[in-house]
Amino acid sequence: MFDSIYTTSVTASKFFLMAGVALGSGLLFAWILSFRIRAQSRFFLVSALIPFVVAFVITFVKGNIGAGVALGGGCFGLIRFRSAQGTADELIAVLIAMASGVAFGMGYLGYGVVALLGLAVLWFVFSSFDLFRHKSMGADQLLRITIPESLEYNGVFDESFARFLRQVEPVGVKTTGMGAMFRLSYRVQLKDAAQEKPFIDELRTRNGNLEISLLPYFESNAAQL
Repeated sequence: MFDSIYTTSVTASKFFLMAGVALGSGLLFAWILSFRIRAQSRFFLVSALIPFVVAFVITFVKGNIGAGVALGGGCFGLIRFRSAQGTADELIAVLIAMASGVAFGMGYLGYGVVALLGLAVLWFVFSSFDLFRHKSMGADQLLRITIPESLEYNGVFDESFARFLRQVEPVGVKTTGMGAMFRLSYRVQLKDAAQEKPFIDELRTRNGNLEISLLPYFESNAAQL
């Protein structure tokens, strides 16, 4: 079960056996992840196909892992460069699928299945528990404040931040409204989630009642200032 099926050469029967195992385990992998990752259905479809795609590349470079990984890594880099930035969950899912694809491509079907589905199950189990979330940790949020061009924003909100926020970190400034306004972005943690509305109301008195948003913080959101 854990020996390579490519003992001599690649035959049609061995190739289709590898394809069936890679596609089947890939579908199970994507199905398990769909319970824990917030993503579009197309992401799970891609995750299901990646093990077979990588295995296909490895198989037909005649087992040369160096050439296969170089080719697959180059394609992966192009895909990531051309696509929107993903979350950490999406990135590790793609890496797991690629790693198992190497095992499938070398003919080690048992190791590929164990690695792919075993890591998916571990992910499912670990994410069911708040192992890395403590009471002293707050949920990071992305605060965006729009201010008029005439307002000097350095230090103008410090008093409000000190009263309502446990942590605050500036992440960027952007002009908007044809340069007539600024949009300030901060990574923040509220001291008390119940004080969210009073906090926003106080900010409104300082920014001329312009737009304010308080969103869950994701790296992809922060990149779109």
